[in-house]
Order: sequence, then structure tokens, then C-alpha cells
Amino acid sequence: MSDARSPEFAPAISKFLSSLPGNERKAAQQALYHFARWFGLNHRLDALTPPEIANYVERLSQSDADYSSKLEQVRAFLVYAKKEGWRRDNLSVHLRTKKVKARAVSSGAHARRKEITVSREGYQGILAELEALKCRQLEVIDEIRRAAADKDFRENAPLEAAREEHGRITGRIRELEEALKLARVVEGNSGAGKKADVGSTLRLKSLDSGEEMVCTIVGPREVDPARGRISSSSPVGKALMGHERGDTIEVVTPGGRHRYQVIGLEA
Repeated sequence: MSDARSPEFAPAISKFLSSLPGNERKAAQQALYHFARWFGLNHRLDALTPPEIANYVERLSQSDADYSSKLEQVRAFLVYAKKEGWRRDNLSVHLRTKKVKARAVSSGAHARRKEITVSREGYQGILAELEALKCRQLEVIDEIRRAAADKDFRENAPLEAAREEHGRITGRIRELEEALKLARVVEGNSGAGKKADVGSTLRLKSLDSGEEMVCTIVGPREVDPARGRISSSSPVGKALMGHERGDTIEVVTPGGRHRYQVIGLEA
């Protein structure tokens, strides 16, 4: 559902937030930037697909007790995107909450602190991003201080922009620090008989078309389809876990059943 005018997430969200009353903007900001970071701030709205939306809802419902209210903020943004002509379809219809999962998450703190599986590379990536954000946070605090020196707060765009950025950075820092607390680093195994796990790179051959593909199994926070990095909790990731070179697997996706053979494995 592409549109030539469709912007990237960052400017689209900024425009949407500017359309909200001040008392609503702060509440929407954190939810929307969390949504955008999931796909990438430079990701174009016209590239977003319904399955990606559904996957986001599922992951959020498993990790956030307050996910329903966050989805309402995302829903309002997607409706706005349709009205602005950035999308020809209304992606908000795919934000279906799951009541059973919502009750499970809200039943106790243990559900909100579910262990996160990450590769060694992914763990180092979190550390690097956290360090960069903390440095940027100090810079933004200085920008706020300098912008606040202008006593006319009514039309102080630099001050408002710096405050919004500080809010985004602070929220992201909290997310990353929580992720580090919950992270379980999977190093992978080696030698004959090694099995696919988080961090493994596999070469697969489709038994339907004969085509070959390479993918790496990663934790949900490290997914990057453009680089062949698939989530360990996705249908393909789940099907691959624990298999060895030479094994044949069957994957059930919304598009049907697919059969693959593992012809290469680097754990």
C-alpha cells in the first residue's frame, strides 16, 4: 500500500505529536517512539505491513503490562497517517489486542520481567547504544539549558524540541537498562553435531522452489529482515531451533506451508 508522499517514521511522528494538545503529547510520545524504534526511525510508513503490525502487538503484549494503552496511541497515529494520505489503507485495524495475554501479563511482576534471549553481538549492541545515548543525553541537557535562557517560552521551538528529544532518550535508556538486566546471552555451540540456537547462522534450501537463503537466528530485539536476522520466536525461528545440518523442517506461515533443508550451520 505505497504512497509517494509517505514519510519515514521520525518526521511522521513529529508532525502527529505537534497536532496534539500539550497534555496529550507527552503520553503519546513514549508509546509512538517505542513503536517507531521497533521498525527503525528511518523506516518508511508505506513499507509497513499488516504481519509486522501483528508481530509488534504480540511482542508488546508479552513484555508490557500496560500494552493496551500504548496500542491506543499507536492506533491514533495510524489513523492520522491514513487521513494525511501517507497510507492508502488503515493499518490500525490490525492492532488487535489479545485479552487472554493481557490478563496473563497483568497478573504479576514476573510477567513484566520475562527473560530476554540475545546473542553476544546483540548484547554488545545494546551496551554500545546505551553508551551513545547517555552521551547524547548530556548534550541535550545542555541544549535545554541554553534554549531555556530565552525567556519567551511561548514560541521557543528549540526548547520544545530539546525537551522532546530528552524524553525519547530517557525512555530508551530505561528500556535498554531493563533489557540488560533481563538478558540471557546465548554463545552458541561448536563442533560436530552442533544445533541451531540464538546466534546461529544457517543456509537453507527450499524444497519447494530449490532457492537458497541465509538467515541468522536472533532475539526479538535484534530482528532485521533486511540483513536476514529472524526472531527466535517467529514461525521460521521456532522451526529452526535445535536442528542440525542435513535436517529437513516444515514451516507454517500465513502464506502456507514451506519445507526447507538445513545445508549449512554456523553456531
